[in-house]
Amino acid sequence: MGNYFNPGNEKFYEAVNSEIYIDKTGLIQYTNSVIATMQKYICISRPRRFGKSTAANMLTAYYSSGCNSEELFAGFEIEKSKSYSKYLNHYNTVFLNMQEFLSQSDNMMEMIDLIRQSVLWELMEEYPAYRYFDKTNLTRTMQDIYSKSKCPFIVIIDEWDCVFREYKTDKDAQERYLDFLRDLLKDKGYIHLAYMTGILPIKKYGTHSALNMFDEFTMIDPGPLAAYVGFTESEVEGLCERYRMDLEEVKSWYDGYLFEGPQSIYSPRSVVSCMRFGRMGNYWNQTETFEALQVYIDMNFDGLRADVLSMMAGESVPVNTGSFTNDMTTLRNENDVLTLLIHLGYLGYDSINKCVFIPNGEVRAEYVNAVSVSDWGEVSKALKNSADTLHAIWQRRSEQVAEGIRQAHFETSHIQYNDENALSYTISLALYAARNFYTIHREMPGGKGIADMVFIPRKRFPDKPALVVELKWNKNATGAIAQIRRKEYCKSLQEYQGNILLVGVSYDIKTKEHTCVIEEYDL
Repeated sequence: MGNYFNPGNEKFYEAVNSEIYIDKTGLIQYTNSVIATMQKYICISRPRRFGKSTAANMLTAYYSSGCNSEELFAGFEIEKSKSYSKYLNHYNTVFLNMQEFLSQSDNMMEMIDLIRQSVLWELMEEYPAYRYFDKTNLTRTMQDIYSKSKCPFIVIIDEWDCVFREYKTDKDAQERYLDFLRDLLKDKGYIHLAYMTGILPIKKYGTHSALNMFDEFTMIDPGPLAAYVGFTESEVEGLCERYRMDLEEVKSWYDGYLFEGPQSIYSPRSVVSCMRFGRMGNYWNQTETFEALQVYIDMNFDGLRADVLSMMAGESVPVNTGSFTNDMTTLRNENDVLTLLIHLGYLGYDSINKCVFIPNGEVRAEYVNAVSVSDWGEVSKALKNSADTLHAIWQRRSEQVAEGIRQAHFETSHIQYNDENALSYTISLALYAARNFYTIHREMPGGKGIADMVFIPRKRFPDKPALVVELKWNKNATGAIAQIRRKEYCKSLQEYQGNILLVGVSYDIKTKEHTCVIEEYDL
């Protein structure tokens, strides 16, 4: 048992024996199905905190002949598979965490040499008696071992893309690295499975599309592996029951990554932290600061700032992911930035409608942090003042509410501001702080019509009033209140037991002024 060649199962043992472990061993059934086929090359790209390393450690524990993992996998989903016993601990397995080698090297050649020497050292220790063509050549040595032992190799690489994140502008280093991986893996009979994980998909490089044999499973298209990207809703529901947490609250904070298979995927690290600590919170910034997001949303591409604001207000925006070159520097337009943010987990992607959105409350808080310290003019002020505007509604100070909406209008003037839909965008920005207390519904059916916006307090804020908001463009705010009552919009809140405030907002195109009327509603 070595560190890189035929390692043990200790890392996966730690995961299984943690307070919270969700069984994702079903992934092994897929990898078993492609062993020694044309589909044996798999590259998984996911954001940080999405369990990439845990999955790599699981596969290592399952395939490595350097350990016995039968007891470790007992009772898990993979044990039911017909292929389970056939491949369990039957392979010469090489596990490489590229970040480890990168951090111990001063340049790319040094890193590649360190990888070669580390693996060769352990291969020679395991197979000292064989006759080798060249003991300094890793590829030829693995081929010699396979020819004599008839035991094929599985290569598992974690953080495969760290080179492209650390050597962002060094194309020579990147190409040397790709050439090394191609020489090690491509068209080699001794490889029965190659599994790589990273944040970014495989770099596109013209003639250096060196790893074009890989099937890629990304945040844009996870394919049949969607259920293994994060926690599914049923898995989170089970955790909520176990830890007595409110599923609706957890969903609003950590859900939002949509795929065609499982409709809801949650951020695993955040859910685990939420359950263990017994409270909702922003656990995202424990592993990455908001400055990482700020760099990209501050890029001065036409339309990018407006689209970020739209998404912060709850909208989706269209995106073309096709031009992205899978690195963090070749960003030529807004679409490239938005696509990168999908891969980094800062945006969810709707593959059917080809649009992006901010997935949940936790990630939305990162946008607020980033915008608040950026040079975004009045928008930063509007976000900071949104809490005051919300408090003004609770206290029925309609003039202050109208002023808060006016400030938010500065940043929505790029939208054709001539209908209720555009006005609702402004309200969403002006009342951004409401997301901390409410579940917000746009165009919610109720009574004899559809209310423009309904704010229902979350269960842990029973003292907050529900808000029914009606918007009028170039009309009368008092008329908006009358419409709420006349069309009985509050019937949609019959199950709600608390106070209700009716909020009418109007914008006068001639005077360029917002007006607001707030009234209590008696159930």
